[in-house]
Amino acid sequence: MAKDKMKLDADDAPELTGEMMAKLRPAAEALPDVVKRARGQRGPQKAATKERVTIRLDLDVLAFYREGGAGWQTRLNDDLRDLHKEELP
Repeated sequence: MAKDKMKLDADDAPELTGEMMAKLRPAAEALPDVVKRARGQRGPQKAATKERVTIRLDLDVLAFYREGGAGWQTRLNDDLRDLHKEELP
């Protein structure tokens, strides 16, 4: 984006007065749930359900799953599970 398009109009971003500054609170205090989520914090995992591994896949297989968008690793996992459902606990 060009620099001139990034300039703010004074009406869109008014200068803060001393009174406005006095009313400000830390985001963690004003919106604790939003801040907690923004940091990516979550509770401890109750039990390990996944394990990080390194696997080498053919490029066309990887491209097929990635073309489906977000969640491609879960879809790959589900397909492997379905393929071997008789053998898995």
